This record gives sequence, C-alpha cells and structure tokens, in this order.
Amino acid sequence: FHTFRLVSSQETLMIEPATFHQATISSKRNINMPTATIFYTTFPATSDDVSSPTSVIATLPITNSMEPVSLGRPAKLQKCEDDWVVPVSNKASRSSKTLQGTIQPIVDNIKLGCQRSDGKNPISLATADPTMTQIPPCTKAMEAVVQAALFKPHAAGYTHASGTPEARRAIAMYHSSPEQQLSPDHVIVTNGCSGALDLALSSLLDPGTTLLVPRPGFPLYEEIAESQGANVVHYRLDPNRRWECDMKDLEEIMANNSNVRAMVINNPSTHGSVFSEKHLQQILDFALKHRIPIVSDEVYGNLTFGSNQFHPLAQIAAKNGRKVPVITTSGLSKQFMVPGWRVGWLAFSDNIYGSLKGVEAGAHRLAQTNHGVSRLTQAAIPTLLSPSTPGLADWKEKYRVTLEHQGMLLCSSLNDCHCLKVAPPQGSMYAIVQLNESLIDIKDDMEFSMKLVQEENVFVLPGSSFGTPGTFRVAFTSSEGALNAASSRIADFCRRHTKQSIRPVLYSNRGHGK
Repeated sequence: FHTFRLVSSQETLMIEPATFHQATISSKRNINMPTATIFYTTFPATSDDVSSPTSVIATLPITNSMEPVSLGRPAKLQKCEDDWVVPVSNKASRSSKTLQGTIQPIVDNIKLGCQRSDGKNPISLATADPTMTQIPPCTKAMEAVVQAALFKPHAAGYTHASGTPEARRAIAMYHSSPEQQLSPDHVIVTNGCSGALDLALSSLLDPGTTLLVPRPGFPLYEEIAESQGANVVHYRLDPNRRWECDMKDLEEIMANNSNVRAMVINNPSTHGSVFSEKHLQQILDFALKHRIPIVSDEVYGNLTFGSNQFHPLAQIAAKNGRKVPVITTSGLSKQFMVPGWRVGWLAFSDNIYGSLKGVEAGAHRLAQTNHGVSRLTQAAIPTLLSPSTPGLADWKEKYRVTLEHQGMLLCSSLNDCHCLKVAPPQGSMYAIVQLNESLIDIKDDMEFSMKLVQEENVFVLPGSSFGTPGTFRVAFTSSEGALNAASSRIADFCRRHTKQSIRPVLYSNRGHGK
C-alpha cells in the first residue's frame, strides 16, 4: 500500500496498488478546501521483484512544523499601473522551438484507462526509457555507488568541474586506441550525454555559424545550435541504404554554405541504424576535404544487433593517420540502464595538427559554470568501463539480446500491417516505420499519431517532428507484453482506417494467403 496524507486536513489515504488508480480526496475539516484529484501509476509487486515501486511502503512523515500544501488555484495576477515585463534573454527566446512543443497536441490526448470508455491504458512507444523494461539497471553500477557511499566519505564532497580524476582516467582509457592514447585532460564529465552535446556545441558555435545535423536525427542537436544563434543545415540520411549519410547531398550542401563549424553524426542512431567501418571512413574523408570537425554522438555504444558492429569514429580516424578531429559524446544512461543518473562525457580526440586545442580549452572553461556532476554517480564509471569487472559482460549481453528480441518482435508485427513497412533495427532502441498514406483514410503522420492516441491510446513519435514526414518512430524498450498489446492495437487501427476502395482487394488477397 502507498500512504498519502493531506497536511491541511490531517487525513490519511491508503491506496491499494494496481495498474492505474484515480483517487479523489476531500477535506472533512474545511468545507472550503477544494477537491484534489490525484492520478498516478504503480506497478504490481511480486515476491521476486523487490525493486518494484509498490514493494516499498512510501510514507511522508508529518510534523507540526511542516507547511501545509496548497491544493487551490494559483492567485490571479494583479494589473500594474505601468507595464512591468521582465525581458527574456535572446538565448531563451531562440530555444522556443522544441520537440515537446511539436508533439504536445498529441500528448494532451493521452488518458488513463479509467478516463476512457474502452478502458485502454496508455502505451508509449515514443521514447526509450530502458528502466521501464523487465531488466533491472546494471547491478554493477548499483554496487559501485553503494560502495562509494558507504566506504568513501569523499564521494559526498565537491570535485573538479570536469570530473573526478578516477572517472576521467577510466573514460580516457575506454576511448583510447593503439594509435591514439587519451589522457584524463582530454575528458570532461557532464550532466548526461545531452549535457555533453550542449557543452561540445557551445564550445564550437557562434551566432551566424553553421552546424550540419542528420535528418532524421535527435532534435536536441538543432535546439542547442539554434539557442546559440547558429544556423542549422540538415543533411539527408538515405532510407534505401539503411539510413547512411547521403554523401552527394553533403557535397551539395558544402557548395552552397559557408562558415560550417562542425558536423554531428549519431552512431548507433536514434532510428536504429549502425554505420559500417567503410561508411565511417567516407564521412572522415568528407570532413577532411572540407576541414570540418565531427561531433560523434555514441551514447548507444555496443547496443548493436545481428552482424552489425559498432566502430568508434575516433578510433577509425586514428587508424587512418589522425587527420580529422573528433569529439565523442557518450554516457552511462542507455548502455547501463541508469538514465536518471545523468552521467555523460566528452572525449576530445584531436588530429595531428592540434586543431581542437582551443575548443577543448574553451569547453573546460565552460564546464566551470556548471560546477560539475554528482561525485557519487561518477564513482560507477571506472567499474562500468573496465573490461575486467566480473559479471559485467554477461549482464551487457543479456541486455543486448533482450533488446534485439523485442525489436524484432515489434517490427515483425508492424510489418504485418498492410500500410506499414519497417526494416529490422540494426541497433539502439528504435526503428522508423514508413507509412503508406495512399492505403488509409489518414493524410499524414501527424494525423496518424494523433488518431492512434485518440482511438487506441498508443503513442508513437510522428516523423514530421524529427524531419521525416510520412513515417513514425517506435521504441522497443517496453516489456514484451506491452509491445504485443501495442502492435495489436496498431493493427486494429490500420484495418479500421483502410480506404473503402481497397478493402475488397486487401481481404481477397489475405483470403488466398497473400
């Protein structure tokens, strides 16, 4: 049971855990107190799952010194005789274009099962929080942090803004190769991989400069660049070549753009592709030709499937003479299932000319303004990046195999829908689904995503939100049961929206086993 207490009424509410609940609480002591409606999600506890939120009784101690929590509406703003508006910064104003703003109308339609007449609980395939799977976070990560908290008193103290010496040394070794050895000075620990991207791009870009970003790609690249006042030019990823960079498109971009400061690549990517070593060499050749440094987002690391292999870009560059400077961003979140820890890093792999020297020094200066990352969570980095940690390789392989199985399961089910086409993912936690609008009575991916939420309470990310209209993206980190339920609802949705003109042909073909 969970225990909740309203301080103002001194009442205690005991709520039995289930999939979804709605609880209405009203005060008996104060008839003017507004009714409070609480919506919350819990997960069933089992005898062998002590990590379940419902297996721990959560109570809030009540003391006479505690301030009561107001459940009323916020106070109305009073009119000022003279207009008093505090101006917003230019950087904050430039940050108004976000993915959340694009998809908010869809999100607003998600409801709990108890709020719907069909009782369907929401299923999200839009984002990949690996902690929502049946696999717990990496046990070695937990053990390392607990050991540090109990037996290393300095773990509770301040540390260098660029990271602890132990963490930076481990990261440097992890990103080194026989051709290029990194030192701890080449590493900055950041607030997640997103923080690493922010720091890297902030160190490279000025207003009026240009950043090359992939399409489709992680919207944060564009958001960070535009917040700096920089221009963003999207280069095409070719779906017919397993989402490799369209090198011809890149050359055309360079013929029409000047002052390009950097290029971002994502491998493995947020849409399930993994670049081959040959293709990475093509990207390096392009960067060398145009003298462009590369920011390589490698947060998914070795999460690859089948015969696909992960090749760190900096190591490919080192093997080929260290001619192209590479800034690698990565972190613990995806590979070890601890996204809430917010531990990421930058690793600077400069070329033989020292081209990144000024940028690297600038990044260390900017890191001082963030005052560093939690010293306690950094304690797990040496353990997790060491190949000799007992049991770690087995855990990582089990995790990888589970994701691969779930990805193939979901994509296979979606491919059975007559209007959908999806290639099996090569890695990461996502796949892009191509939508054939000519077969259904829905005009585009935004309407598809909106109606899918409204009718089936399944949330997918429309391709228009990340630059690839006519598609939608799915994540396969949810449990197998949730993935089966979601694919079944999507199939029902597609059948229901099949155009009347093709239904006889469709059903006739299925009747003949086609």
